[in-house]
Amino acid sequence: MSKKSDIIQATGKRKTAVARATLRKGKGRLMVNNTPIELFKPEIYSLRLREPLLLAGNVANEVDIKVDVKGGGFSSQTDATRVAIANALIAYRPSLKELFLDYDRSMIVPDVRTKEVSKPNSHGQARAKRQKSYR
Repeated sequence: MSKKSDIIQATGKRKTAVARATLRKGKGRLMVNNTPIELFKPEIYSLRLREPLLLAGNVANEVDIKVDVKGGGFSSQTDATRVAIANALIAYRPSLKELFLDYDRSMIVPDVRTKEVSKPNSHGQARAKRQKSYR
């Protein structure tokens, strides 16, 4: 952490979800949209959010992380939040980068895949077209 600022900000994206994480010195609290991680539902997504913290070990107990996430669905928001938390922890302690890369590359590198854009004459689907008829 730099001496001039005690706050680190990091972002994460997945599809249309964007998460902004703010990391400060603290007691190891994690808040997602002003909700403690213990109350975050569904439980499987809560466990997925804790992965960077579990890998970081004692570093996670020294900092408080507050995440604001908008857009997308549950899964996209979870992945965006996970990337933001991991990047904030790396900015705080650069030695964690190798650990995160070895565990799961998608924890640091955001997944850039998005929904395919719908084309003209495709009745709402990206690739389906109207069947050709001669009569």
